[in-house]
Formats: sequence, C-alpha cells, structure tokens
Amino acid sequence: MSALAQVDDRTFITDGGLETTLVFHQGFDLPHFASFVLLDDPAGRDALRAYYRSYLDIAEAHDVGIVLDTPTWRANRDWGEKLGYDADALAEVNRRAVALLEELHSPRVLLSGCIGPRGDGYKVDAEMSVKEAESYHAPQVEAFAETTADLVSALTLTYSDEATGIVRAAATAGVPVVISFTVETDGRLPSGQSLGEAIEQVDSETGGAAAYFMVNCAHPTHFADALEPEPWLERLRGVRANASRKSHAELDGADELDEGDPDELADRYRELRDRLPKLNVVGGCCGTDHRHIGAICRAWTR
Repeated sequence: MSALAQVDDRTFITDGGLETTLVFHQGFDLPHFASFVLLDDPAGRDALRAYYRSYLDIAEAHDVGIVLDTPTWRANRDWGEKLGYDADALAEVNRRAVALLEELHSPRVLLSGCIGPRGDGYKVDAEMSVKEAESYHAPQVEAFAETTADLVSALTLTYSDEATGIVRAAATAGVPVVISFTVETDGRLPSGQSLGEAIEQVDSETGGAAAYFMVNCAHPTHFADALEPEPWLERLRGVRANASRKSHAELDGADELDEGDPDELADRYRELRDRLPKLNVVGGCCGTDHRHIGAICRAWTR
C-alpha cells in the first residue's frame, strides 16, 4: 500500500463544505461549483485563507492533525475548458492552490491536492475505462506531484473504474493517493456497486496502492447499514459527511442550504466508531462548516 504513515496513529480532521460555504454563507458566485477560480482574484484568495484558518484553529484547539484539501475539485480538463482554462493554465492553478496552503502549513497539517470526478459527482456520467481515467487525471496528479503536496485525494467518485485510473496515475507519479467514494441513500455508489465491492475492486486492480479510502458527500445514515464486518472495512479510514440527510437528487434541486444539526451529525460520527475500526480522518462535505467540524472534533476526542 502507498505509504502515508502520518495518519497511522493520530486523529485528523478535514475542512467542511468549501463550495457550499463560499456560495451560501459568503455570497460568492462559483461557476460550475468551481472554487479554484477564486485563486485568480485577491479577494477570493483572502476568502480561501480565512476559510482554511477557521479549521486550523479547531485542529490547534483540540491538538489533532488536519488534512487541508486544495480548492481544485473542479480543476480538471473538462471543467477547466468550460471555464476558459487550457492545460497549461490548469497545471498552474493547481500548483498555485498548493502554494496558497503552504502559507498555512504547520507540523500538524497534511497538504492534499484535491481531485474531483470528470463528471457531475452526483451521478455516473462521462464514464471512462480504467485506462481512459488514468490518462484523463494524470495531468492534475502530475501537477500536484511537482509541488510540496503530501498526497492527492480524489473526492466524490461515483464508480470504481475512475478510482482505479486515478490510483494508477498517482502510483506512476509517485505520490500517495486517497480515494473517496460517494454513495446514495441506500449505501451504494451511484453506479449501483456496493461500497465494499468498489474498495475491493480498486485494491485488486492496483495491488492495494491507495493509502486508504473514504466516503464523502453522504450523510452517515445513508451508509451505516452497509458497514458489515468485512476485511475491506480496514481500508476505510475517512468520512466527510454531508450535513443533510437528503439524497443527491434532492440536494441538487434545492435552492436553500440544508445545514442539518451539527451536534446530531457529531453523534452519528461517534456511532461510526464501533463499525469502522480504522476511522481516524473525520470532516465534512456539503452543508458543513466550522461549526459542524468543531462539534465532530469535540465528540471524537471527548
């Protein structure tokens, strides 16, 4: 397995829902839900710094580690073309995203180059073979490999072939990689595959090259029942849950942000302890902010 020894023996938090915070709480217009465009604007960069510092404060207050993901979930070829970024501009913006987080670096921080899906993130579209996915995501992985990023994290993946391609691209580039799947309310990936089957397939096809796996962009109640005691659970080390219990389709059609209840969400994380023996990376996704991560961190370290 690709080495990422830093997460072996301590608790790490992550940030929350970057895009939902920027749009619904700070009033930014993010075209195609792309936060990397803020790197081209001084006010946008200041907003990103303030956002990340709010989570660093939580990590310092509770003496835990923190994985900071770059604001580059949409910074790949297809989404970049829609926003007027060619290959060179995308490579540069991915490098500048790491440089921004370098300003906030400390011994407790792991810098993660964030990779998103080629498609929507809520459904299986722009589907690729493993070979196609490896070629498609390689430029972004290689851009991060040229920086001080400690790892790359691929979030909100909807099917296993894309995940396998990303792991292979990261292995070629020599950078540790974390794979995070999203699931529907039935605990299955949007492709219909079970979470366990997806993790086992990626590991089988890559020789277990991923550092670990995560689940993101789903409420804990959506996947808790899928966490049967099987060997693949040892590979699931991170959860970045949504604040809302709503389905992807409901969230996609909503005009208002469903922030849920931070304390209730924290309770759901505590319940995951018994089901996920290796879980030690906890954070948030859509609808969560520093309040949710603070509550989760307090519950987790209590």
